[in-house]
Amino acid sequence: MSRTDIPVSRREFLKRMGTGAVGLVALQWVSMAQPALAADDPPPEEAWGILIDLTRCVGCNSCALACKASNGLPAPDVAPSALSADVYTFVEAHTVTTADGTAGTRYVKRQCMHCVNASCVSACPAAAMYKSPQGPVVYRPERCLGCRYCEVACPFGVPRFEWDNGLTPTINKCWMCFDRLQQGEQPACVSACPTGAMRFGKRSELLAQAHAQIASNPHRYVDHVFGEHEVGGTSVLYLSDVPFEELGFPTGLPETAPPEETEKIMNQLPTVIGGMTALMTGAAIFTHRKSNRSLEPIQAEKEE
Repeated sequence: MSRTDIPVSRREFLKRMGTGAVGLVALQWVSMAQPALAADDPPPEEAWGILIDLTRCVGCNSCALACKASNGLPAPDVAPSALSADVYTFVEAHTVTTADGTAGTRYVKRQCMHCVNASCVSACPAAAMYKSPQGPVVYRPERCLGCRYCEVACPFGVPRFEWDNGLTPTINKCWMCFDRLQQGEQPACVSACPTGAMRFGKRSELLAQAHAQIASNPHRYVDHVFGEHEVGGTSVLYLSDVPFEELGFPTGLPETAPPEETEKIMNQLPTVIGGMTALMTGAAIFTHRKSNRSLEPIQAEKEE
């Protein structure tokens, strides 16, 4: 009896078929999953944004208190000093050395940056976090799985999990007062600012204004609009008269949005999985044939 005549057992047949089927299913799953894992396309030029001029901020915390009132959050006895499930924005103070060599204090408002191509959106497996066409990164709590992938993915460490709510915990952060925007109103923090340190408008127009301010006052501002290019761009932009690294802003951020890099990897996965499937199938066939060769003398003896 030749090697090709040796019957294949039902178990071995199913094993071979299973190996190929698993590979094909994995390949199809990755191809289907790519659009779901990729973040939404960048918003149009009409998307909203906020420009914060740190040279105008006096640290009054009107923005933080207005945020709490507008979102129905517990009012603190003192101004908040960090982001939490009950704090969507706060103002921190930094002692700096100004351009003329004197010591001074600069105040920085912190909140969600509403990235143009948001990592939290890309990381969310349930599409609970999503990028609205208007610009803000908003949230559908009924879809949230509580996995906290958005927390891990955010390059600015913004989202906060509601640990105290054991029944229906949610992710909390600044939503740029999305409900107010739907009513034609500005975000509460912008409306409450008494010094004009914050401006609300179209992101493209705010960027043009920021660069015009820098060009008109080169000795007042550093030549950098934070958020224009960082991690692919953000909807919250900053102007400053001192380097941003002295104000606690993260340094070394890529200009490419992390989801874009992830998408490049995902685009390669079908090829990689297809190659692995072919390799595993070939190895299984080779192993089976080798096993059959070792059985030939025994089969011959039985025939004699």
